Amino acid sequence: MFLKGKTALITGSTSGIGLGYARALAAEGAHVMINGFGDADIIKGYVAELEDLSGAKARHHGADMTKPDAIRAMVAECAEKIGSPDILINNAGIQHVAPVDEFPEDKWDAIISIILSSSFHTTKAALPAMKAKGWGRIINTGSMHSLVASPYKVAYNSAKHGLAGFTKTVALEVATQGITVNNICPGYVWTPLVENQIPDTMKARGLTREQVINDVLLANQPQKKFVQVDQLAALAVFLCRDEASGMTGTNLSVDGGWTAQ
Repeated sequence: MFLKGKTALITGSTSGIGLGYARALAAEGAHVMINGFGDADIIKGYVAELEDLSGAKARHHGADMTKPDAIRAMVAECAEKIGSPDILINNAGIQHVAPVDEFPEDKWDAIISIILSSSFHTTKAALPAMKAKGWGRIINTGSMHSLVASPYKVAYNSAKHGLAGFTKTVALEVATQGITVNNICPGYVWTPLVENQIPDTMKARGLTREQVINDVLLANQPQKKFVQVDQLAALAVFLCRDEASGMTGTNLSVDGGWTAQ
């Protein structure tokens, strides 16, 4: 349990990739604060599970990631209740699929806010304590869409490309202060976010569900299978190790070969 005594704050972590991160870090002894929406009883169960895994503290905060004041309050409550974040994982995200000339403006604003702007606000709030300790890990959940684009996802592509640049910039700013900043870039992972975009893609492209999975989602993923949540969680754990201290400002593809093409 090499993270015993460390605290991790993970946004968008009441399901999918974020919950996988939380479980993996808790298994290494970290205090963990999860964030997100969902059924209150289910979330209480996740908190109890994380405490059992870690032998440490776990908390949930329901901050709306479109609201900077709520984000700052979440970071402050994390510091008060379980310790200031040593590890920050910016994972919150939503998706909408539509042609750019039909793309709803409120969906554009929400996607940019939840993926990109929230990462700025969490990082700004968490960095001072990391600097004071001389140690920190900031891990952003990007996407292969941080590196390449797909049609009908203009807001998501823009936000994830922005996250790649954000990662590089912050990494350079804190390079001498014991803090690393990296961007994990998955291909398609079978999560609720991916599953929920299938109907919109069916509508936008006039395809069946099976065609969307095989001919759209996995079309450019040479391994022809979805990336697994535990693969991403294992990489996040590695990035927290001393052996990974020389890795910073990187966009790390875990995409079944997508961006090798």
